[in-house]
Amino acid sequence: MIDERLVLDANAVAGDLAELFGIDLTAVIHRCAHCGNLGPMATLLAYVHGPGTVLRCSVCTDVVVRYVRTPWGTRLDVRGAAELRIELLG
Repeated sequence: MIDERLVLDANAVAGDLAELFGIDLTAVIHRCAHCGNLGPMATLLAYVHGPGTVLRCSVCTDVVVRYVRTPWGTRLDVRGAAELRIELLG
């Protein structure tokens, strides 16, 4: 059982996500592969107290993104995201 007081929103890992993707992802729209919820990445629930970071859908709580840093690099899993809408302004 996870203590819900320890759950953050994805703004808490905005720096990590920017480092991984090279841009600020907090306003990027994601679609949950499980329930279809659309929303900004910042609304995902961040679980940061394990060996890696898990971002869950704020509606169905299914895993959308997870990543872990190792001495050899970063492992990134985004199969819970049916879509990431990254629109670059130019």
